[in-house]
Amino acid sequence: MQKIKLKFVLKPEIEKWVSDYFLNIISKHFEIVISDSPDYVITGSEDFRQVKYDCTRIVMIGENQRPDFNICDYAIGFDHIKFEDRYIRFPLYFLYDDTLNKALNKHLSNSFEITNEKTKFCNFIVSNGNADNIRELFFDQLSKYKKVDSGGRYRNNIGGPVNDKLEFQNKYKFSICFENSSTSGYLTEKIFQAFAAKTIPIYWGDSNISKSINNGGSGINPKSFINLHEFPTFEDAINHIKLIDQDPNLFLNFLSEPVFIDENHIHIYKTKFEKFLLDIFSQDPQKAFRRGFGQFRLGIEERYKRSLYPNINMDLLSFFKKRILR
Repeated sequence: MQKIKLKFVLKPEIEKWVSDYFLNIISKHFEIVISDSPDYVITGSEDFRQVKYDCTRIVMIGENQRPDFNICDYAIGFDHIKFEDRYIRFPLYFLYDDTLNKALNKHLSNSFEITNEKTKFCNFIVSNGNADNIRELFFDQLSKYKKVDSGGRYRNNIGGPVNDKLEFQNKYKFSICFENSSTSGYLTEKIFQAFAAKTIPIYWGDSNISKSINNGGSGINPKSFINLHEFPTFEDAINHIKLIDQDPNLFLNFLSEPVFIDENHIHIYKTKFEKFLLDIFSQDPQKAFRRGFGQFRLGIEERYKRSLYPNINMDLLSFFKKRILR
């Protein structure tokens, strides 16, 4: 098997989780050596430690951000964009295998008994308060109808944050699932966690969430959740929620709908993702390099290096020559 020297440069709290996912795919095809002198670095979008490594860089984006192709060679993210062989859309929620499996089965074996099990109205689980204030405005307005239980660290009203999100959500009919911001394609694990708990997600974020993946959307079944993008006002959306809350048949209809428009949604994405990685690592490491040699890009790397490593002594001319001779 071809030997690959690899380095993960990630935040400590996600390094094992993300690296295990990648290694599970890559190690089927290559012999992996974790090295401090790697041929390839896999990193996060906000971790500029990547510029320390003079090799091919692969960035995985977990937030509503755009990849900077001046400092990375390949990127994995939320956006529906095409850029030669350097980018693939593979949102971070695909790494939540257990959650996705539960979400995929949420429409099976439902009966009216489940309506009796959902003893509480709606939950709201948020720890990060630095986001678009639309979600707290909606939280406040919906709370005028019935109490919305906030189980996160932000706006907590149940005596403290919950330890098990799925167990907590299982008791509720609805879950407020707002992204931190709204951009086409930006779709995180939040809505899938609500699906996995067999609640109806009240969603805001990805403006094209219900378009098919063949039409530039995220392929989520519009009959399975409440999409705030489809309502002119909060009042219209809340009136719709009231109808569902008061009608067990309507509630059960939502639960009985599958999550994805296409049955093979996950298979399509994961097959493309594996091919994307294989195409990168099957090349000679010298040929996998993609970012250019322009003065602008070199200036970016220089600034990042000096901010991260203030004592570095780098000869920019030799650095430039080294790039040209790759």
